Amino acid sequence: MSRGYEPVIQLTQVWTTYEGADLPVIKDVNLTIQRGEFVMIGGPNGAGKTTLLETIAGLLPVVNGTVRVCGYDVLKDGCAARKRIGYVIQNFDFHPFTPFTVEEVVLMGRYGRIGWIRRHNGQDLLKVREAIDQLGLTLMEKNQIGKLSGGQQQKVLIAQNIAKEPQVLLLDEPFSNLDLVTREEVCRLLCNVADAGIAVLVVSHAFDALPDREIRVVVMQQGRIILNEHTHPSHVETLVRSASVAA
Repeated sequence: MSRGYEPVIQLTQVWTTYEGADLPVIKDVNLTIQRGEFVMIGGPNGAGKTTLLETIAGLLPVVNGTVRVCGYDVLKDGCAARKRIGYVIQNFDFHPFTPFTVEEVVLMGRYGRIGWIRRHNGQDLLKVREAIDQLGLTLMEKNQIGKLSGGQQQKVLIAQNIAKEPQVLLLDEPFSNLDLVTREEVCRLLCNVADAGIAVLVVSHAFDALPDREIRVVVMQQGRIILNEHTHPSHVETLVRSASVAA
């Protein structure tokens, strides 16, 4: 299957549910994302934003419809699809005594690409080095991850997923532990990632540090997409709020 497949994400009439739940969380969602798109996903709490990311990542059962990433069905060809996906989950917190260093945690991202059996090589270490440098983590790369602040840990997890060289990068509230200056730095980095041809999807309630580029806005309400359009970053917050109120 060609890696040049377009689009990189395609959801067709998708319904998903959590195990044991009676009612679906995602309802009749159709969504197509191309390479290099920067997508902000907004909406009220419980609207299905995180569930949408989990659905794309193949973490939830699809009860109807299809989800494809880079041409691969995430349920039938889940392993192939997940090799092409980076996913930064929300509010992940390392225990203070977690023994791994920043460098080791970022290196784990490479195993998501090459598998756990093959030993990492010089190319893997180069990608780890590039990701650490991109996130400004060089001075703390030998520090234990559990000793870092929440914001620093968040940057490490982003670096881990960038080191994986994904074609799709999913981020759930990546700015929640970051101050404004750091949010701006991370947004610039994500903009560069999108410019390199990677589809970047961000669930967030913060819209005050967005990159100066066209942004795709997807607003969800009660498990459905109620708005899906491109706009300038200065209009994102207004679009999200007005769509949520109108719904």
